[in-house]
Amino acid sequence: MIHVYTGNGKGKTTAALGLIIRALGNGLKVCLIQFMKKNCTYGEIIFLKDMENIDIFQYGTDRLIDPEKPEEIDFREAESARAQAEQVLSSGQYDLIVLDEINVAVKWNLLSLKQQLDLTEISGSSELVMTGRYAASEIVVRADLVTEMLEIKHYFTQNITARKGIEY
Repeated sequence: MIHVYTGNGKGKTTAALGLIIRALGNGLKVCLIQFMKKNCTYGEIIFLKDMENIDIFQYGTDRLIDPEKPEEIDFREAESARAQAEQVLSSGQYDLIVLDEINVAVKWNLLSLKQQLDLTEISGSSELVMTGRYAASEIVVRADLVTEMLEIKHYFTQNITARKGIEY
């Protein structure tokens, strides 16, 4: 099955992480591959990195990408994440695979939509989750479950910055 968590609201990665915890609690083998989130200290990664039955791979840099003008390293890191995803999906050793922020990587042209669609073709018996805003309509059609997080109100609009333990 393929899950897609998309939309402009908060909670896409959080939903995927909840599914990861549920899978781990049931003894499943999990892989989390994060696009555009390397060298970032997220509370969930601190917690999960010492757990059994999960492998975590982070790609990108510790800075925000300018979607209008990505740097060469952004393309290289996205390709490395895609190659890792292909290897993991082909391995057959994971029950749940999460490709966090892959939708954004495609929207910002760090990867092609064809590359993303190709990954959906090799998921085998693994449950595959793709997160990030801007899920392409082709991915939505291909998925078995699609949830759109819709922002109704967000405290960021009141200039409240990201808070440790809540946003990261």
